[in-house]
Amino acid sequence: MIAIAAVDNNWAIGNEGKLLANIPADMKYFREVTTGNVIVMGRKTLDSFPGGRALPNRVNIVLTRDRSFQRKNVVVAHDFEELDELLAQYDPDRVFCVGGASVYEQLLPKCDKAYITRIDYEYAADAYFPNLDQKPEWVKTEESEEQTYFDICFEFTTYERK
Repeated sequence: MIAIAAVDNNWAIGNEGKLLANIPADMKYFREVTTGNVIVMGRKTLDSFPGGRALPNRVNIVLTRDRSFQRKNVVVAHDFEELDELLAQYDPDRVFCVGGASVYEQLLPKCDKAYITRIDYEYAADAYFPNLDQKPEWVKTEESEEQTYFDICFEFTTYERK
C-alpha cells in the first residue's frame, strides 16, 4: 500500500475537514497517481470530496464503523479485517491510502511507500500525517525541484520503508 498526502512543515494535513491549501499541481499529481487504482479513506475524507461523491475511475473504499453507511460507487469496510479481505484482491502497489489522519495513522504500518507533497508553510491545523522524518524505518528517496503556486512553495517527495 502507498500513502499519499500533502503536508505542511509540521506534517499537518487539514483543518476543520478541509485541505490546508488548494494547489492545482498537487491535485493534478493526485489524480494522475491514483486514477485507475484503489483509494482507501475514512468517511470524513469522502465527505470532503466534491459533492461527497466517490472519485471517478478509481475503486473507492471507505473505512467506517457505521453499519448503515452507503454511498454510490463506494465499497465499504467496517473494520480492518474486512478491509484486508477487500484489499487481498488488489495489487498492493495499486492501493493508495488517502486519509484522513486516523486512517493514515492506522494504515501506515501496511504502507511501503509514501508520496508526500511538502508545503513550505505552517498552517493552523487540527489533522496531521505521521512525521516520517522522525520515523527511523522511513527514508526520503526522491524530491522534486521546489515549485511555486502564487506565494506557496512546495515539492513532491517520495519516502520508502527501509
